Amino acid sequence: MSYVPRLQTKYKEEIISKMMEQFKYGSVMQVPKLVKVTINQGIGNATQDKKLVDTALQEMSAIAGQKAIATIASKSVSNFKLREGMPIGAKVTLRKAKMWEFLDRFISVALPRVRDFRGISDKSFDGRGNYSIGIKEQIIFPEMNIDKISKISGMDISIVTTAKTDVEALEMLKLLGMPFKNQRNQE
Repeated sequence: MSYVPRLQTKYKEEIISKMMEQFKYGSVMQVPKLVKVTINQGIGNATQDKKLVDTALQEMSAIAGQKAIATIASKSVSNFKLREGMPIGAKVTLRKAKMWEFLDRFISVALPRVRDFRGISDKSFDGRGNYSIGIKEQIIFPEMNIDKISKISGMDISIVTTAKTDVEALEMLKLLGMPFKNQRNQE
């Protein structure tokens, strides 16, 4: 077969066996897996300036390595000058090899570039083993050229897993290398 992402190889060779040992699964198929990573960016001023959506789509496509699509308003809201069908954001859903590649770049390159970085919170799980994180600046990604960026904007990244509990998902993400804050230091 062709190229296999580094993080996917690590998952298959190391993490599955560690998870089997720790959680006493009866079968390898019970070990949680990563399903997809979604990157979402809402553009607040998209109603005034249509070019902001195009810029966001280009930036998101560069970051994800896959073409981004515009998100469309489902309702009209007169107070926000928003009409149904207007583009108001950008999103990308990554699966398989592109998901593993993005996650690897996110963990090893982008997160360490965050200013005053001390780890990410382990409180952002949804109760079903899925994790979400908000990024304040898109310039932490090496694909972004700071000179060509007109406006700094943030994005939401959601990691969807097959884990039944948050504890299993947290352990899997820790083993993948996610830099969670050390809870002992906070207390």
